Amino acid sequence: MIFPIHEAAAFGAAICWAMTALISSLPAGHLGALAFNRLRQAAVTVLLAVFVLASGRWQGLSLHEAGLLLASGLFGIFVGDTLLFNALNRVGPRRSSILFALNAPMTAVLGWVLLGETLLLQAAAGIALTCAGVMLAILFGKRPGQTHKLEEVKGSLLVGVMFGLGAALGQAMGSIIARPVMASGVDPFIASMVRVGIAACCLSVLMALPFEAVKPRNPPTWKIAGLTILSGVLAMGIGMTLLLFALSGGKTGIVATISATSPVLILPMLWLRTGERPAAGAWAGAALAVAGMALIFLNR
Repeated sequence: MIFPIHEAAAFGAAICWAMTALISSLPAGHLGALAFNRLRQAAVTVLLAVFVLASGRWQGLSLHEAGLLLASGLFGIFVGDTLLFNALNRVGPRRSSILFALNAPMTAVLGWVLLGETLLLQAAAGIALTCAGVMLAILFGKRPGQTHKLEEVKGSLLVGVMFGLGAALGQAMGSIIARPVMASGVDPFIASMVRVGIAACCLSVLMALPFEAVKPRNPPTWKIAGLTILSGVLAMGIGMTLLLFALSGGKTGIVATISATSPVLILPMLWLRTGERPAAGAWAGAALAVAGMALIFLNR
């Protein structure tokens, strides 16, 4: 049996993103979504560029490959991440995670429509179980009486939901656009550098506009800057690179589904962080998600 290395990489990305959701809550609220995202993306771009040059990984990209990666970064990171952290600021890490996890079925549908990908019945059942488990884990993830600030809804719930759905669609489109490039053998670190770099440039241009809405809420402190950079390294330097590697050899729908299990993984992390045990329904959802992932892995 061949070890499912691409699916394992997608699971590694999910772990990184679950950790990122908790780390990002404080600095994203302090700086605002745009300023937070720009700082983390600029820092990760510099770190990836240094790593690519120092390791000798640099290889030329064709205009076609570069164009697709730039478009992927615009949709998946500039649009997707910015909307995601707006959702995080409004509905907290648990709810924003489930909304973002809907990129899995969105990606599967887009992969079927645009890339002509097919899925065996067992893999399709695995995707369905995983998505159902993720939904159940979040919908029943809060018990009555939980009062931790990470569970608060700030402002309009509907607006937060719309931000989350927009983030999921941006991530799905970014994955679909990047899939052919990654399948051609482009180095994942180079691809990450290009995608994150264009997003950082776009955010810098946006924040230079003379509108109060695009300005930082508060100036960064050393602690806030450190947490922001750490979240960027985890989410984009490691997590996104793992996802791009997974896309180089795995089917888009399967990769997206496994990487979307971060809302399940975040439950024990939230328990440790808040001291408040998630509801029984959340663990039932986690069990469904694990069963779905098992079907996907055994599909190999």
